[in-house]
Amino acid sequence: MQTLTSVDISGLRVFSRGKVRNVYDLGEQLLVLASDRISAFDHVLATGIPDKGKSLTAISAFWFRRLEHLCPHHMISTSVDDFPPEVRQHRDLVRERSMLVWKARRIDMECIVRGYLAGSAWKEYVQTGKVAGLDLPGGLGLNSRLDRPIFTPSTKSDAGHDRNITVVEMFGSLGEDLGRAIMERSLALFEEARRLADTKGITIVDTKFEFGHLGDRLIVIDEIFTPDSSRFLVQEPGSPGPINLDKQFVRDYLEKIGWDKNLPAPELPPEIAMEARRRYLVILERMTGERPAWAR
Repeated sequence: MQTLTSVDISGLRVFSRGKVRNVYDLGEQLLVLASDRISAFDHVLATGIPDKGKSLTAISAFWFRRLEHLCPHHMISTSVDDFPPEVRQHRDLVRERSMLVWKARRIDMECIVRGYLAGSAWKEYVQTGKVAGLDLPGGLGLNSRLDRPIFTPSTKSDAGHDRNITVVEMFGSLGEDLGRAIMERSLALFEEARRLADTKGITIVDTKFEFGHLGDRLIVIDEIFTPDSSRFLVQEPGSPGPINLDKQFVRDYLEKIGWDKNLPAPELPPEIAMEARRRYLVILERMTGERPAWAR
């Protein structure tokens, strides 16, 4: 299957290029195009994942609509017919993988909510018994469910590594009023999504949000509850235990082959890329209850 990893849209001004998304400046609005690139350990891999950008766009659109009663968002539309004329002329390229959004002033903070002990939080807990300055009970294991979700912010860096910080440090950086607002909204979004995911047989292990200001309104931006920004666990028939339906599957493969996490990034075998595609689609289909036409 073909992948879209390199994107160049003539006539549109580039606002930013990320590891996965290209963003184009349309004045008061932005066009966010999700490619099929996948990153791991701060590097973009040499192999794309078929239909990944379409899956990310559809999943974020679902959650933005589903959770807008808790927090407004930047999404305007994912329909090409709603896009400006200068974008519609590239219909075949942008269809299904692009989102028209309002241009917000980004708050430079990663807002991470954890319902289970995994990832960098697990490593920190093993070393210190704490996560982001919060004391946790002793004796917890990898993927242990926490009594209640915890908020663990990190700095937001476009170049280099994000840095985990405490809530107190976040308040010092953003101010307590804004810091408390994004913390409360992050926890509310997580709790609501977790309740819905539980009914679909999906466990949301953790997730991250980004927020911005649109005028004087605080809104959620970027992506939300996708396999790139979250960890999901599900039990599948024939599986001895829960499996990850997110890009942790790719990270685990790279750890297994012993990649030193330096460039050049290795290529993924076709079977690994296709299994990653399948896992992204399972999340999309389970959550929305629909299989999109492009995935059939």
